[in-house]
Amino acid sequence: MRIYKTVDKNIDYIKNINHNSSDIVSRIITNNNIKIGYVYLESVTSDDKVSEFLNKSIIGKNTQDIFSNIEDSIYNSHITTLKELDNIFYYLSSGFTVIFIDNYDMCITVETRMSLDRGVSEATSEPIVRGPKDSFTENNAINLGLIRKRIKDENLIFDEVKVGKRTKTKVSVAYIKDITNSKNVIKVIDKLKSIDIDGILDSGYVREFLRDQSSTVFPGMISTERPDLACTSLLDGKIVVLVENTPYVLIMPGLFIDYFHSPEDNYEKPINASFLRLLRILCFIITISVPALYVALMTFNPEIIPDELLISLALQRDGVPFPTALEILIFVIVFEILRQADVHSPTVSGSAMNIVGALILGDAAVNAGIVSPIAIIIVAVTSICELVFYDVDMINAVRFWRIIFIIASLFLGIIGFVSCMFIFVTKLSSIVSLDIPYLTPISPLSTTGIKNYLFRIKRTKLNNRAKYLTRNIKRMVSHEKTNTSN
Repeated sequence: MRIYKTVDKNIDYIKNINHNSSDIVSRIITNNNIKIGYVYLESVTSDDKVSEFLNKSIIGKNTQDIFSNIEDSIYNSHITTLKELDNIFYYLSSGFTVIFIDNYDMCITVETRMSLDRGVSEATSEPIVRGPKDSFTENNAINLGLIRKRIKDENLIFDEVKVGKRTKTKVSVAYIKDITNSKNVIKVIDKLKSIDIDGILDSGYVREFLRDQSSTVFPGMISTERPDLACTSLLDGKIVVLVENTPYVLIMPGLFIDYFHSPEDNYEKPINASFLRLLRILCFIITISVPALYVALMTFNPEIIPDELLISLALQRDGVPFPTALEILIFVIVFEILRQADVHSPTVSGSAMNIVGALILGDAAVNAGIVSPIAIIIVAVTSICELVFYDVDMINAVRFWRIIFIIASLFLGIIGFVSCMFIFVTKLSSIVSLDIPYLTPISPLSTTGIKNYLFRIKRTKLNNRAKYLTRNIKRMVSHEKTNTSN
């Protein structure tokens, strides 16, 4: 498609193809009755470079062959002349500023890219072994740019809402227009506009207003500071909410199965990533059920335990003054105190204090006969298993339900454990996130969805997106069809 000879038409075209995204900036300057306009995306472009390279070069130029005069006067090594509008958005997404001049059916693109890598640090709450090392920051424009530089698509939209009567915090809703369910986008934006509060200082404020009304400790959205995870979610059809002044963005919807995945699964071999996903599921089962089972069997149903193991456990508990449930709960609380001390202590001394505290307290408690060794082992194993989850909200939910299971087993034994498990599953089944059941694709059952989420499928075979996220399920043409067509 040829470039229009009218500046206004070209700028309107760019705004329309990006659906008036909030990060589009344009300006029109009149020089001797000739309109000169430029447009750029502030999320990936440096305003200082635009002022330095463009404004001085445009203003006051001789109108005779003004196109060549402006092109020759811009001191930048990356200048391109385009005659088609088809690739214009690629240049905009890459940090270029596009200059249009009336009566010319071509434009000048000048590199004015913002340095998004310098000053962008590595994620602290989600350690990275393999994959991109950059992370979101407190700067909203940089955060938008970290997404834009990965997804150079004109259908990537940023809708901006200012939330907070006094702070007027920018909250950007990111989505891919031809993939994401438009009803979900409208629902999220309407919820943001309805927030009536003095100020928004972090994405945690917004999360409380965006979550569905069902009362649950399980998170309904993913909080992350990794741009690669946010971009992967956008390509799947999810919505990303970016809040100014915080490095944590929100991904909606966050379903139960999503928390058993890690962004690094995408960079591992399929067999290794599949093994790690199954391992996380096993860790979840261990951390939520093993302490309660131990309490139930030792307190009410010792006949289920094999005789040799029962004798060994009885010998370990010989002389311990506290009931089984109480010693488990005591050490669960002690472990949480040690972890909180580690989190809030200086980096230099935190880990050392945690290790020394756990070793000394555990050894001293066993030698003093206050607790049994098996109780320390069970609490340590289950507490370590919960740390395989990177989402803090998920860890807190697991910890909450582990204590509920222990209390139920304390009063009713195996019957209490089974009853609590029934309540647990029922509660999970009642949760919805953006009108999608929380246990999807387990309930409602989708064999294809379960396969894709439990196992890391090869990319050549991962042709479709999840049907419950988008109607545009076609992700890519299969490998065999591509080879045939060639």
